[in-house]
Amino acid sequence: MALKIWLDGKLVDEDEAKVSVFDHGLLYGDGVFEGIRFYSGRVFRLEEHISRLFDSAKAILLKMPWTHKEVCDSVCETIAANGLVDGYVRLVVTRGAGGLGLNPYLCETPSMFVIASSITLYPEEYYANGLSLVTCSTRRPTHGSLSPQVKSLNYLNNVMAKVEALKAGAMEGVMLNEQGCVAECTGDNLFILKNGKIRTPRISDGALDGITRAVIFELAEELGIPMTEETLTRYDLYTSEECFLSGTAAEVIPVVAIDERPIGDGQVGETFKKFLEAFRKLTQSTGTPVGGA
Repeated sequence: MALKIWLDGKLVDEDEAKVSVFDHGLLYGDGVFEGIRFYSGRVFRLEEHISRLFDSAKAILLKMPWTHKEVCDSVCETIAANGLVDGYVRLVVTRGAGGLGLNPYLCETPSMFVIASSITLYPEEYYANGLSLVTCSTRRPTHGSLSPQVKSLNYLNNVMAKVEALKAGAMEGVMLNEQGCVAECTGDNLFILKNGKIRTPRISDGALDGITRAVIFELAEELGIPMTEETLTRYDLYTSEECFLSGTAAEVIPVVAIDERPIGDGQVGETFKKFLEAFRKLTQSTGTPVGGA
């Protein structure tokens, strides 16, 4: 059955969901997006995702013609129209169609579309046995260029880092900033355990202020595990006792090796298992009901 796509206020069949070749989102990557998960008919952290979408749009001077509630409603409407209970939403806002050339003011009306479908970022075996990572030579953009906090459609930096990791035989790669400190992975935030404390890269070092990242902070408090943001180097990763990643699509997934160095004893750690259990329990018990945003 064809998916129903929410496109500029209407639900259309996927083969009818089209944007103009003159859309600046296509021509120049001029736009923003969010990835959102839903579980058991509830959208997880919907308000937080939409707030970040509006922040990204504001940062690039993209004026949203929809209200916060209208965008939330569009997500729930799309999920319901496809009869989905568990899955993933990709919400995209483009600058809209305009003339050739960089001038964004030639684009009169932004365009928005919402896709709701299923997703499997990593096979289930990796949640049980862990990922092996490599360090990528592609660096995370600096705050002096386009802020890493803007989830823009120009995602080529992450794509090329992902290509590096895949060519090296890894499912995910660690990205460093220009100072050589750890920022995040190509699509996930990164956490390590050392001496009973969870540590994660600072936002100022290039880490995305991830929605799932914030959930990890909440769960750490509930579990009574100290957690801090710190500037981390590869040495910190190599000598950690445990490592795991978080992200909307990835959820929470363990890491057992980085650059061919085993993390701890090279096995999935007990602390990670506590976070995974708590995270999955949370996603099944909270969220915005699809029937009403």
